[in-house]
Amino acid sequence: LNCFLKWNSQADSTHLISVCVVLLEDSPQENGIQTSQYSAISPPASPVAQDEPFSTYFEEKVPIPESVFSFRKLWAFTGPGFLMSIAYLDPGNIESDLQSGAKAGFKLLWVLLGATIIGLLLQRLAARLGVVTGMHLAEVCNRQYPTVPRIILWLMVELAIIGSDMQEVIGCAIALNLLSVGRIPLWAGVLITITDTFVFLFLDKYGLRKLEAFFGFLITVMAISFGYEYVLVKPDQGELLKGMFVPYCEGCGPLQLEQAVGIVGAVIMPHNIYLHSALVKSRDVDRKNKKEVKEANKYFFIESAVALFVSFLINVFVVAVFAQAFYNKTNMEVVSFLCHPLSKPPECKYMFSNPPVCVQGVVLGCFFGPAALYIWAIGILAAGQSSTMTGTYSGQFVMEGFLNLRWSRFARVLLTRSIAITPTLLVAIFQDVQHLTGMNDFLNVLQSMQLPFALIPILTFTSLTSIMNDFANGLVWKISGSIVILVVCAINMYFVVVYVTSLNSVLLYVLSALLSVAYLCFVGYLAWHCLVALGVSCLDFGSRVSNRPAVFIEEQSEYDS
Repeated sequence: LNCFLKWNSQADSTHLISVCVVLLEDSPQENGIQTSQYSAISPPASPVAQDEPFSTYFEEKVPIPESVFSFRKLWAFTGPGFLMSIAYLDPGNIESDLQSGAKAGFKLLWVLLGATIIGLLLQRLAARLGVVTGMHLAEVCNRQYPTVPRIILWLMVELAIIGSDMQEVIGCAIALNLLSVGRIPLWAGVLITITDTFVFLFLDKYGLRKLEAFFGFLITVMAISFGYEYVLVKPDQGELLKGMFVPYCEGCGPLQLEQAVGIVGAVIMPHNIYLHSALVKSRDVDRKNKKEVKEANKYFFIESAVALFVSFLINVFVVAVFAQAFYNKTNMEVVSFLCHPLSKPPECKYMFSNPPVCVQGVVLGCFFGPAALYIWAIGILAAGQSSTMTGTYSGQFVMEGFLNLRWSRFARVLLTRSIAITPTLLVAIFQDVQHLTGMNDFLNVLQSMQLPFALIPILTFTSLTSIMNDFANGLVWKISGSIVILVVCAINMYFVVVYVTSLNSVLLYVLSALLSVAYLCFVGYLAWHCLVALGVSCLDFGSRVSNRPAVFIEEQSEYDS
């Protein structure tokens, strides 16, 4: 259209070819992708925004060997998927697993399996966006959405990250409290977590592969710890397989339904979409070469599948252990066991009415020996520490992408850590462990509400050929992605409604209703853009979404000739 309009104003029509060449040369290019004011949701980005995206990470790129499919090449791509999979193993997930086992036995394992598969499909979209465009999701949102929606979107994602961060710090503090048999108070555990997180976050200065190896070590610790509990408890394998592959929950009621919803909310986390789209940028892929981009997408999908399979097994270990140990046992039965004269190890001094993570771990030690308690605590510590680090990385990428910040790494880590740690530290100082772990329900609700702010944008941008070129979502992916996102968001909204109605406060009902109106209006705005991007042209009234294919500029000589 630019060429035609320009040509129409020329006295000499022979200028058409040269004018088009000049326009192609002058148009802004992003990572090999030709863009213009007609190929984005928002007007052209500012000259500053068109520079190479600023980043304090990935100073080194992992080289990819030249070969056909091989395990050596797969090893070069291995890393981002395992860092991403940490979010599937954070303390919030562990608590959801143990509550699922204690309340529903093995009957909800199929929900965990389904949620993990859905998570893999969503992570595939995130990885493809990063590989094809060379930008992560926050950077694309910054360049595509207008200013006000972009700022609101950033605030919502930050809320999700802070909520996740608080859960992870709580898990670390509880693990340290357990390992020290109560000698390290919870507030001290929070401070220790702050300190060691700062230390570990700078490991990538010694090499990206060393950092990835460290995260691999933490995942191995979790697998060994929770695997040990699994072998020790010896769950019923037949019931386990039945619960995993038979999508039915016999005799389940509202309690089990709420737990099933909680599993989905704990597994699929909004900040993880942003994180994965950024982590894949650490590989040296020539985005001008379509073959290399296609190959990178394939390897990253394989690696993500392997990583999430490992995380799924660890989650199954936790569900199975608590299903075997606690399902169909009342609190009174467990308390009677703890009060038995022959069963009074020091760890069993804790009593409970509605057992939180800490006390469940203590009772596990009372049932199966002190070793089970300490190994459980080691697994929780590894889960909390690793997820705290990846949560902090998510915060850096989101701030960097949405705000185009050029702060030093230390300043940004200090800011995001302080925002997340301060409320957790205050609760740890003034409340006991029951209140600290009781925050988990509220934090799960908070993150559930933020899910649309990651899922809708990732489907929108991966469906636009103006951004993804030949790698845009096809019809099958558009339909299946829409259904998956609709189902996940509906499930999580149900979880939010159940939580709010349990508060039994008219004032909170009114406040929730007012917030819900604003919330749904913004979700509707994002959904409108998404539907236009998916091809629902009847909704394209005033939307700036364009799905025209972008042009790959590989060799200028093609146009010169």
